[in-house]
Amino acid sequence: MPASSTGGRGAVPALFSGHGQGQGGWDEGQALPEGRGVPDEGKGLPEGRGVPEKGQELFEKRATPDEGREPAERRGVPDEERLGRAALTRLVEPGDETVGRWLRRMGPVALWRALTGKGKPPPGATGERLAGCALRAAGVDPVADLALIARCGGRFICPGDLDWPGQLDDLGDARPVGLWVRGRADLRIWALRSVAVVGARACSDYGAHVAASLGTGLAERGWVVVSGAAHGVDGAAHRGALAVGGATIAVLASGVDVPYPRAHAELIERIAEQGLVLAELPPGAHPTRPRFVLRNRVIAALTRGTVVVEAQYRSGSLVTARRAQQLGRSTMGVPGPVTSGLSAGVHELLRGEAVLVSDAAEVAELIGGIGDLAPERRGPLVERDLLDPVTARVLEALSARGGNHLRDVARGSGTGCDEALGRLHELLALGFVERHGDRWELVPPVCRSDGARRGDPPNRGNRVKGLGR
Repeated sequence: MPASSTGGRGAVPALFSGHGQGQGGWDEGQALPEGRGVPDEGKGLPEGRGVPEKGQELFEKRATPDEGREPAERRGVPDEERLGRAALTRLVEPGDETVGRWLRRMGPVALWRALTGKGKPPPGATGERLAGCALRAAGVDPVADLALIARCGGRFICPGDLDWPGQLDDLGDARPVGLWVRGRADLRIWALRSVAVVGARACSDYGAHVAASLGTGLAERGWVVVSGAAHGVDGAAHRGALAVGGATIAVLASGVDVPYPRAHAELIERIAEQGLVLAELPPGAHPTRPRFVLRNRVIAALTRGTVVVEAQYRSGSLVTARRAQQLGRSTMGVPGPVTSGLSAGVHELLRGEAVLVSDAAEVAELIGGIGDLAPERRGPLVERDLLDPVTARVLEALSARGGNHLRDVARGSGTGCDEALGRLHELLALGFVERHGDRWELVPPVCRSDGARRGDPPNRGNRVKGLGR
């Protein structure tokens, strides 16, 4: 075979270089040399590799320019495997567990051959499926895809790379074949301290406000905010994190160079500059309805917990939350009005295994480490709360209609007259009561919004400053 220029990879296996490369793939009619097919399943290939011992010369590397190569510290798998996985992202749909089992047993290069008629078909593969794969394979050019993602300032990472997030392996056979990534940050490191904020696309002003507040608060606490860059809650969470210079990751259901929704093109570009944009689908791929649902499993697995802000009963956000529960991740929900349909799905989630949260501090307390405690929540403290029990009883014994005689106050508070008189003088000094001859009256309350109740003294400057001591 003649050598072909990659324009983007430093080493191209002969499997993906040939006279058909210029048309976006290798010649479907070209037969492999005898004995160079897919090895028998019983040979025990190492997991994640699958390069057959026979025909090894098909994978000899060619000297090509270094443009577009992964940095040395990020390369963790051979080039032939990277190309095989890149090709498979165009050949198969994300989250296909059958493909995942084949990939685990055969490796990416052998699986590519098997699905495209260059070797023994995978076990259980139907003729219809193989025919569909053959049609897709005609337009697959992984070398060009890798060169394109490099020109976009991105990269393609695989299981085994140093920046591959290990928590994605919890998905088992539904694990991504690989991830196309834009952005300079190390995905593995960022994912270690990340939380997903998801919710309704057609959210209310309340939902947008809560999502933005969560994004801001989590980013300020050093958490990476992960979402899907969609309208509504997703976009608000991303913007909240970006507004304070925080870290955020957008997981797309399209290629990383295809902003969706298009109205969020500028937002997604900002995320790529300040954070990370990633996708399972190769450059140029467009979203479909099933791909949105399958994308949610990546969000759930990538993060330490998922917060749902507004969701109806039928919502992709609930799919994310339930997948997070299955994976053993923390699942949280922000409550809303019981009269709103946008709250129904969240409230149903909260009736199950999800935990109610209201702000970023409570989220961090649930998924953070020791010491990440939310502040204690208490109602407003008013002056009468600081009175000792006997004095408080004397105060409660005073009638708001005035004209309280000492004997009546003593009877009502269950104290003696001398005790009641002493407490009344204390209340007088604190500004709670007034004395008119031999009668005691409550000081008329003023209109206040700080939680003060009947009998609290007005702000007249005659309170004892040391009451709280």
